[in-house]
Amino acid sequence: MSKPAIGKTIRRLRMEQGYTQQGFAQKLGISTSYLNLVEHDQRNVTASLLFKLTDLLKVDLASLSGTQEREFELLLREAFSDPALALEPVPEAELRSLAASPNAARAVLALRRALAGAREESSGITLPSGRKILLPNEEVRDFFHDHENHFPGLEETAETIGETLDAAALGTNHALAERLRRQHGLVVNVRPLPGALRVYDAASRMLTLSEDLPRESRGFQMAFQLALLEARAPVEKIVARAAPTTRDAAELLRIGLLNYIAGALLMPYEPFLSAARERRYDVDALAARFGVSFEQACHRLSTLQRAGARGVPFFFLRVDPAGNVSKRFSAAGFPFMRFGGTCPRWIVHAAFATPGSIRVQVAQLSATETFLCFARAITGRPARWGEPPPVRVVAMGCDIAHAGKIVYGDGLDLENAAVGIGLSCRMCERQDCRSRAFPPLAHRLSIDPGTTSASPYRFEVQPGG
Repeated sequence: MSKPAIGKTIRRLRMEQGYTQQGFAQKLGISTSYLNLVEHDQRNVTASLLFKLTDLLKVDLASLSGTQEREFELLLREAFSDPALALEPVPEAELRSLAASPNAARAVLALRRALAGAREESSGITLPSGRKILLPNEEVRDFFHDHENHFPGLEETAETIGETLDAAALGTNHALAERLRRQHGLVVNVRPLPGALRVYDAASRMLTLSEDLPRESRGFQMAFQLALLEARAPVEKIVARAAPTTRDAAELLRIGLLNYIAGALLMPYEPFLSAARERRYDVDALAARFGVSFEQACHRLSTLQRAGARGVPFFFLRVDPAGNVSKRFSAAGFPFMRFGGTCPRWIVHAAFATPGSIRVQVAQLSATETFLCFARAITGRPARWGEPPPVRVVAMGCDIAHAGKIVYGDGLDLENAAVGIGLSCRMCERQDCRSRAFPPLAHRLSIDPGTTSASPYRFEVQPGG
């Protein structure tokens, strides 16, 4: 995948805000001719110039780093490769141009999603009752992704609540239980709770937690309950601004935001960021210090994007053995596929073979995109004897440029350890891959009865691909 061009984005934002090229160049402290070259992608944007641009244009770093354009470019390529459209390959220059126009790109992708929904409707994918299957979780995932999984207002709310907790003296779980009791007259009870993990009875002022929950999960559920009682106003403000399209999407978003506050209560921003830097993002060490689970610590690491106090930008993924993604966030610019599976060569899948152990991989998507990834399979408790225990892999990663800050990069030969991966077999253009499950959508198969290839599918790279 080519490096995304952001010159058109800079030009569009400049013009939208009424700057002439000459006036804007003066504010940036560069010549008009140099700005012209930048806007035509004939000069690279330095880090110092990038920060000046974000200040003047009043946008965040991700808007000018190429992350958004790269994601749009990927999703548009996927959309235009849909066999049902029967299109000729769209030239890369046209894809990049469309990706640099966010409103137009979103409109095309919305049409693609509508087409996918129409296909499901026409193919009769329904529940036995006849009710159609809806997936509002995708809408909520997009909302969190668009906000880089960071909400400054909710961080402030969590800090305000946290200042009144006596966690240092009592311990976090005890402090949460005391706050619920003293401020809300709510008693926390732990007992068998078939079919549920947490039940709140407002009439009896009773919060019942399942005895199957480990200690760190009990703490999270109490923090969630406290957020539910004390932080509804800032949550509802965000929900109203997001304007979800369905009631289900609104409820999922509401729960996701309350979960965000709960995580921020257990792992306050500044102390957690300081500890992460001190321990070089060793997740086990962070989990032990803050009394949380491995997954909770990973999830919190993916939110550390406060302006002026940013942590390493990570992507976060949770997937089950069937390949179903139940959570995904990306502050690292990792381009998750919306439809279809992920690459079988990715460490995410190998981690299922070694539950409890952290697997590390240098994953190379292209000549310009390489990520340090780590993953662990986590096994939960089955509901009863005889049922298979739930197993999920929690995976994280960051741009390889940050590898020196991460303990999982120690001892790796970063230049030679890279494993080439794709986003999915249908979108991957790597030749001679022995793990390929499907041919790429954009290229014609090369079939020769006289030769048996090591790769299941050989193909001809089409012009413009």
